[in-house]
Amino acid sequence: MRRLTSVHHNDVYGVHILCYRADVAVRHGLRHEPEEAVVSTILNPYINFRGQAKEAGEFYRSVFGGELIGNTFAEFQMPVGPDEADLIMHSQLTTPGGLTLMISDVPSHMDFTSGTNISISLSGDDETELRGYFDKLAEGGTVTVPLEQAPWGDSFGQVTDRFGIGWLVNIAGPK
Repeated sequence: MRRLTSVHHNDVYGVHILCYRADVAVRHGLRHEPEEAVVSTILNPYINFRGQAKEAGEFYRSVFGGELIGNTFAEFQMPVGPDEADLIMHSQLTTPGGLTLMISDVPSHMDFTSGTNISISLSGDDETELRGYFDKLAEGGTVTVPLEQAPWGDSFGQVTDRFGIGWLVNIAGPK
C-alpha cells in the first residue's frame, strides 16, 4: 500500500500527462505525507481554465474545504511562454470527506473552449480494471493517446468516448 500523489501537465506535444506515483511526485517537489491510503481506482473531475485555475482552486476550497496543492508550469520547466510560466499546471483539492477535484490552466498553444473544459480522470493500480474501462470507453469513441507505458513509469492513455467526454486513464507502474 502507498499514498498516491498526482501530477498533471501538458508535455511538449500538448498531451495531457497524469503522474500518479508518489516517488515521481516527490521528485518533482510535491508534498508526500507519510500516511498510507488504500486506493484501487479513483474517479474524479478534472477542470481546465484559461488563466483562472488558481482563483478557481481557492474558490472551490472555500466551498468544499480541504487541502489544495498545486504546481506551476515553471516549476516543471514546461514549454510555455514566459507570460504563462506561473499559471497552474496541476492543482488538486482533496477534502476530508473524500472528494477530489483536479484543476489546471490550459496554455495558449492548446485549444480551449469554455464549457468543454472538463474531463474525467480514472487512476489507480488495478491494471485489469483500468484497461477494461479504457477499452469500453474507446468503443465508438476516439483514442487520443494510446494506453501504454509513459515516461514516468506508469501506463497512461486518453480517450474521448462516443458522447464527446474526455477520459484520462493512469495505471500505476511497478513499485
